[in-house]
Amino acid sequence: MKEDNKLQELRKLCLGVNIFPEKVLTLIEDENLWNLWVPKKYGGLEFSLTEGLAKLKELARIDGSLGWTVTLCSGANYFIGNLKPETAREVFHNSKVTILGGSGGVFGTAEKLGDNYKISGIWRYATGAPYLSHFTLNAEIHENGKTLLNEDGSPKVRSFVLPKKDVRVIEDWNTMGLKASVTHSFEVKEVLVPKRFSFIYNEFYQPQDIFKIPFSVFADLTLWVNYIGMAKHFLVEARSVKSVDALRNLEENLNFHNRQISRYSEDIEAKIANQESITTDFIEEIHISASNSVKNISRNIIEAYPYVGIKASQENHPLNQVFRDYFTATQHYIFTK
Repeated sequence: MKEDNKLQELRKLCLGVNIFPEKVLTLIEDENLWNLWVPKKYGGLEFSLTEGLAKLKELARIDGSLGWTVTLCSGANYFIGNLKPETAREVFHNSKVTILGGSGGVFGTAEKLGDNYKISGIWRYATGAPYLSHFTLNAEIHENGKTLLNEDGSPKVRSFVLPKKDVRVIEDWNTMGLKASVTHSFEVKEVLVPKRFSFIYNEFYQPQDIFKIPFSVFADLTLWVNYIGMAKHFLVEARSVKSVDALRNLEENLNFHNRQISRYSEDIEAKIANQESITTDFIEEIHISASNSVKNISRNIIEAYPYVGIKASQENHPLNQVFRDYFTATQHYIFTK
C-alpha cells in the first residue's frame, strides 16, 4: 500500500469516532508506537528526540486524537527510565503490550507502610484510559496520618505505576474534540503498592540520551509538535475547500515554529553529546517559545476559520474535527499556566 493511501485510510478510521477501532490500535501496536522512547532491550524503538518529535508531529497531522494519545501514552512509557531495571523488566516484560498513561496532577495520597504504600484518590485526565495496561499517578506521601514534608515545607510527592486491575476508570471525558483520546478520570481505593513501583521525575536508571533531558523540556516539546501537526492538518483541509489569504499567516508561522523546534531539538542533542548542562534559562526559553507558538497558531486559525466556508461547521467534515481537536488541546494546562 502506498504511504499516502495508508495515511488516508488511517485518517478515515479516526474520523468521527469516540474511541479508536481495533484496527487503529493494532496499527499502533504493530508499529510499536507506544514504545517510541523505550530502550531496545525492553522491546522499544529507542528513538532519538529528533526522530520521536518527527513521528509525533506526523501522527497529529493524520488525526488529533491519534497524535495526542500516542504522545501522552508513549510519554508515560518514557517513565521506564525512572524505574529501576528490575522493576522496568517486570512492568514491560510481563504484559503482552505495555501501555502506561495517567495523570500529572497530585490528586491522592500514599500512606507509607514499611516498604509499601497504600494509595487512595481520584485522578483526572488519563489520556487513553481504555487502552492502558498500567496507570501512572502522583500522590502526597503520608506516614502515621501526617503529611511528610520536603526541606522547603512542601508536601513530599512520589509517582507510582499500578496495573489496570487496581484502578477503576470513571468515564467522564465529554469534550468537543480529541474524543478518541478518551481522557477519563480514574479512582484508586486503598491499594497496597510496593515501593519498587514508585519513582521520582528526573531520577533515571537508563543510559540513553533521551533520559538525560529534563522532563519539563521533554513534555514541552512532545506536546508542542502536536499543535503543529494538527494545525498543518487544518491548513491542508482548509485549502482543499477554499483558498483564502488568511491562511498565509498560519503557513508562515508553522514554517517558523517548525524551524524553532528543529533548532531546539538539535541543540539539546548536541548539549547531551558534549556533556553540557541544560540550563534553567534554556529550559525557560523553550517553554516560552512553545507557549507563544501555540498562542500565535491559535490566533491564525481563528482568523482564518470564518472564511473557509460552511463545510468547516459540518460535524462530519475533517476540517471541523481538526478545529475541535486543536482547541480542545489548547485547554491543556502546560502552555497556559
